Amino acid sequence: MVRVKRGNVARKRRKKILEVSSGFRGAHSRLFRVANQQVMKALRYSYVGRKRRKRDFRKLWITRLNAATRQQGLSYSTFINGLKKSNIALNRKMLAQISLLDKPAFDEIVSVAKSA
Repeated sequence: MVRVKRGNVARKRRKKILEVSSGFRGAHSRLFRVANQQVMKALRYSYVGRKRRKRDFRKLWITRLNAATRQQGLSYSTFINGLKKSNIALNRKMLAQISLLDKPAFDEIVSVAKSA
């Protein structure tokens, strides 16, 4: 069998992994085998994290809306139901921003949802 010298190829492959792992602690950024495992794990976590972020933000917006509507004497679910009945098509992100930044406008939206 012919001998294969992998000088440049192997070095480039290892260097690429070690550059990605820079910033990890201890051997996780210095030793190739450990760094390779940690990079694979980090990439897996980042993939899952991109999916989680959407859930987490929606949960945050719903919590903020629930708190803001309860101050007006209304629960979150009845508020959303009232919005659907009155054909107000604002998403939860925008509603949460309005509740934080523009109280009078949000009070108006809540009153419309209450009457529906």
